[in-house]
Amino acid sequence: MVKTPFGTLADGTEVSSWFLENGGTRLKVLSWGGVVQSLEIPDRHGRHANVCLGFDGIEDYVASTPYFGALIGRYGNRIGKGRFTLDGTAHQVDVNDGANSLHGGATGFDKQVWDVEPFTAGSDVGLHLFRTSADGEMGYPGTLEVKVTYTLTERGEWRIDYEATTSRATVVNLTSHVYWNLAGESSGTIEGHELTIAAGRYTPTDSGLIPTGELADVSGTPFDFREPKAIGRDLRAGHLQQLRAKGYDHNWVLDKGVTAEPVQVATLRDPGSGRTLKIATDQPGLQFYSGNFLDGTLVGTGGRAYRQGDALCLETQGFPDSPNQPAFPSTVLRPGQTYRTTTIHTFDA
Repeated sequence: MVKTPFGTLADGTEVSSWFLENGGTRLKVLSWGGVVQSLEIPDRHGRHANVCLGFDGIEDYVASTPYFGALIGRYGNRIGKGRFTLDGTAHQVDVNDGANSLHGGATGFDKQVWDVEPFTAGSDVGLHLFRTSADGEMGYPGTLEVKVTYTLTERGEWRIDYEATTSRATVVNLTSHVYWNLAGESSGTIEGHELTIAAGRYTPTDSGLIPTGELADVSGTPFDFREPKAIGRDLRAGHLQQLRAKGYDHNWVLDKGVTAEPVQVATLRDPGSGRTLKIATDQPGLQFYSGNFLDGTLVGTGGRAYRQGDALCLETQGFPDSPNQPAFPSTVLRPGQTYRTTTIHTFDA
């Protein structure tokens, strides 16, 4: 594990970069936002490539990042109008996505400097990331103590363990916002990638991308990924939900539901390189976002502009807008409880 300076913020705070390698996987993590700046894995010929979108300098992350590689909190995804009522008390959190709150607000966990501690556990290596979110930060109730652990196993898996405790009842939904392109960063479109999601339902949204509350059957729709399917096959099918989101930007209702241990729920494969990503989670939902809002204005680590569909996100999560949807699995955390969830990324070629 190697720590190097990555830049300095306007207030003088230094940002560090950490490099980890294990089991053929190479990972670079920033103290800014817990960002995964790069993740290198081998193809079928053993050639490594970075499969994540990112920037070369801290200035770009501060100024314009669409959550590239970041830790997301306090609440991943959207909360309608930034409002919810908990135990009879109304709360207004930061609105930063039209009329709604997205990914914790304008200065969510992705725009904070985390304390980082490296560790070795047997044949595994990793980083513990810590921060305290003050009572009222971005409007959320309760002081939230957060610990996120990134582990590279001897098999080259990347594991994320999230933990949090609170001083007051609150809502929590932590996730990771890596943009994947298994052919390699700056290699072009992911429309040829094949995706499988173990979900027979998804949550349709309104025009503001807030779930309507319906759990809709994927059968006969572009949202059916129960068998491996090229992302581009139905990407422009003209379904109303796709027109609203400019592609895929929806929560899939995982067949397994909430589980005590992570269960494999998605497989992504690039036929060209042979690289495969398998995702396991204990969470009930998976947000598949097809990079719809990349518009060619951001230049990444490979020196090329990122265009629509140049990467995709697969975010394990509680359902969007759960604080306002009583029928959805609860995302409430109370004093004395510990929020715990795990996501495991397994790579192969």
